[in-house]
Amino acid sequence: MTRQPRLATRIVAHVAVIVLVMVVLYPVMLVCKKAFEPGRDFALSPSPIPHTVTFDHFRTLFGQRGSHGEYLFVRQALNSVVAALATTVVGVFLSCTAAYALSRFKFPGRKAGLTTFVVVQMFPATLLIMPLYVVLDKLGLLNSLTGLVLVYSTTAIPFCVWTLKGYFDSLPRELEEAARIDGASAWLIFRKIILPLARPGLAVTALFSFMTAWNEFILASTFMTSESRYTLPVLIQSSVGEFSSQYGIFAAGAIVTSVPVMAVFYVLQKYLVGGLTAGAVKG
Repeated sequence: MTRQPRLATRIVAHVAVIVLVMVVLYPVMLVCKKAFEPGRDFALSPSPIPHTVTFDHFRTLFGQRGSHGEYLFVRQALNSVVAALATTVVGVFLSCTAAYALSRFKFPGRKAGLTTFVVVQMFPATLLIMPLYVVLDKLGLLNSLTGLVLVYSTTAIPFCVWTLKGYFDSLPRELEEAARIDGASAWLIFRKIILPLARPGLAVTALFSFMTAWNEFILASTFMTSESRYTLPVLIQSSVGEFSSQYGIFAAGAIVTSVPVMAVFYVLQKYLVGGLTAGAVKG
């Protein structure tokens, strides 16, 4: 029989977990405090509870207008949503087809392609700014959401391909062989058998692609030249400059921007553990 841990051990373990959670959540609580606390600068008090609650920072954030009178937050939030969703669709579609081919078929250049995906992940995004800028300029896609989606997709696809390949490797090949005996085509097998079984892996891929586009700042601020084309991270960063810093607006924007990501996590949470685990142990 398995021995049950002693009461003292369980108490220590729970206390340790509580302390770790508090350490992780403390900076988040300070940001929330500043978002609801009046004033532009962070208070020196270490308490995460605001003494006075106000919504002025959120009103200022939502009320900012552009040069043509449009509400900047609404416009840039729409840009972020379009860029993130388009990157997710493109990233998931290209990644799942490429990963399935790399997992199931043997062809010349297969190992070289997988190695290339790993090598590409080693380079930081800032190293790719100049060549990507030149490519987008030649294609006429600067200051365009289409160009931004293409850039985000190229940075997300290598990781997504490796994650999905590991998950496809874990799926039994006998299911496909049985379907072929029944006369199913390769496309029908992929669409009706493989994709439904790969939902956890697809959830991880979709989440990563969404977060890549939603939280990215450097590429959006470089390739976009007009404020009506900026995304939310660029809008939030503009509140903290070299000569003027409005940390209340910055904190309010950080909270609002994190809500969609938390919503996506909540929707996909039942698939995340299985997808990450399977993609990590199979290669």
